[in-house]
Amino acid sequence: MADDIPRTGGGSVWWRVHWFRWLLFSLMCAGGSLGLSWLGPVVPLPAVARATGLLLAVFVLPLATLLVPVLALRRVPRKKRKVAWQLIVPVITGVAMGFLGTGAGAQEALTDRGLWTEAVVVGMDDSGTNHCDLRSVDGRAISPSLSEGDGCEDWVEKGDELHVRYDPEGIAGPTTDRDISYNGGLLALLFGAAVVMGTWGGVRQSRWDREYDGS
Repeated sequence: MADDIPRTGGGSVWWRVHWFRWLLFSLMCAGGSLGLSWLGPVVPLPAVARATGLLLAVFVLPLATLLVPVLALRRVPRKKRKVAWQLIVPVITGVAMGFLGTGAGAQEALTDRGLWTEAVVVGMDDSGTNHCDLRSVDGRAISPSLSEGDGCEDWVEKGDELHVRYDPEGIAGPTTDRDISYNGGLLALLFGAAVVMGTWGGVRQSRWDREYDGS
């Protein structure tokens, strides 16, 4: 990023302004990755909007945390540019938040609007990870299928009845667990790492621009 901050009064003003700029940018990218993925199943958003939000959360925003500091408005010639290693962290954590945020949003959706019902296993795919196709005892199909980690265990067979909590909107996956756990601590850790390292890396890129201008 170009150094357009007046240097009068020493470097303290320069540091404060650039720290604030990159902190705000990092907050927007990390918050976008987590928020867009989490909101999709919670609201719930239409399928196209969920897919677009997930694309932004998992790919576009994490990649922006690297490309914007390295490429945007730089005075340093391309052959002389360096990449701060800190910027790799928000890329990785951004992708992780995109995927984990979707799971946390689905769990929140089940907590808010999930319904308990008796369901019959009408089909089972055990070719890899188990998936059970369910139908309520009154004949309503339950979507999506029940995954292995949520209750479709090896002992389950077609025709078995399970007590499941399902999403009437058909977005969050059903579960047999009564206690729904969240990855809140892990998501907070990833968010903090993305913001801190993204800010640090962005400031380093700006500092290299400043050193180049002063050379």
